[in-house]
Amino acid sequence: MTESAQAVREFKMPDVGEGLTEAEILKWYVQPGDTVTDGQVVCEVETAKAAVELPIPFDGTVRELRFAEGTTVDVGQVIISVATGGGEAPAPETEAAPAEAPAAEAESAEPQGRQPVLVGYGVSESSTKRRARRPAEQPPAAQAPAPEAPAPAPAAPVANGTPVSGADRPLAKPPVRKLAKDLGVDLATVVPTGEGGVVTREDVHAAAAPQAPAEPAPASAPQPQAAPAPQAAAPAPDARETRIPVKGVRKATAQAMVGSAFTAPHVTEFVTVDVTRTMKLVEKMKADKDLAGVRINPLLMVARALLVAIRRNPDVNAAWDEANQEIVRKHYVNLGIAAATPRGLIVPNIKDAQAKTLPELAAALGELVSTAREGRTSPADMQGGTVTITNVGVFGVDTGTPILNPGESAILAFGAVKWQPWVHKGKVKPRQVTTLALSFDHRLVDGELGSKVLADVAAVLEHPKRLLTWT
Repeated sequence: MTESAQAVREFKMPDVGEGLTEAEILKWYVQPGDTVTDGQVVCEVETAKAAVELPIPFDGTVRELRFAEGTTVDVGQVIISVATGGGEAPAPETEAAPAEAPAAEAESAEPQGRQPVLVGYGVSESSTKRRARRPAEQPPAAQAPAPEAPAPAPAAPVANGTPVSGADRPLAKPPVRKLAKDLGVDLATVVPTGEGGVVTREDVHAAAAPQAPAEPAPASAPQPQAAPAPQAAAPAPDARETRIPVKGVRKATAQAMVGSAFTAPHVTEFVTVDVTRTMKLVEKMKADKDLAGVRINPLLMVARALLVAIRRNPDVNAAWDEANQEIVRKHYVNLGIAAATPRGLIVPNIKDAQAKTLPELAAALGELVSTAREGRTSPADMQGGTVTITNVGVFGVDTGTPILNPGESAILAFGAVKWQPWVHKGKVKPRQVTTLALSFDHRLVDGELGSKVLADVAAVLEHPKRLLTWT
């Protein structure tokens, strides 16, 4: 962030410090002439890891949006300029004297050592507190009289009996905004019930309900938008092919998979196992009143079985350090779960999964999956994974040969559970059977170790009582 002229400050695309070099601007929430305050979200961007909102770290009036929605911007490029000297955007040469004091105050108010990060300028008390709505308060600059009053703001909707300032944007998370857009609900008309005046999914659904349709905002009230990026034209009926730009999560996934496939020598082993006892246990736990509210499913049992196998074979939970020519054994398990999302495949992970009880693991797993599907996964949730599970069975697939998540040593594919004829206690009976596949990095996991891990996972799923007897 720099001052390009007196009383004009520039906000650059932040460097998240995690190897990301660019981000796509998904949506602007402000337009030139709008007043912004420290901590106010001005745009939503999508990196290779997640979609997040960017708050601006100072007060002022928007002068210019440098890029349109849909544009991919390199980290470090200026995306918005803001005049900090008054309620209107001044020309760079004018109002130099009055602007000096507010500019100096803004600089002195900024804590030393704040560094740009993906969600703003560091974690500061100021930006955190100002995210909450304060309806009765206007920015000081807006109170200064002007020779000619700007066009009056349209009547604002009322939330919880308090008028919402036109300068305030309804507070809502990206997936909630998308839901509102899909349902045709104007967030400015929704009465928020979340903490701090945040609009929730339930608020949007309530506003969209036929019995209580939300009143449309006045013609002058809609959120201002930057010039939209050109959309890909719909293919003609006789078109033989369609070209789709590769960016965001899809681009990052492609690069990671190519890097992994041609860096780590993959070995994949398979085992088919009778999981009838585990499936019966799942049904019993679902009916257990003591586990009411706990999301019990076969994936949870596979996750627990893998954690037991890692505890019995700790050498598999490691990473290859090429630079130092070392094998780094991890004494914790950050369990990744591959999740298909509208933006592509992502692998968030459950931190310290080995230390969680079954209910805690179930809660973490449920939160991880729902967060990923709603597009709310943060970059931190996808960092530091050690091993991963990919549940290809939900697509009816028997198994596959999964590619390692970069930096990890193993990935387990869980196939579809199907009724099949199976020899059980000397007789052919219908049993619930699945196929597991374990891919591992052969530089640090040899065939014996990989086979033991896979065999232990299968053994636990065949006889789930081993969850108690194996230590």
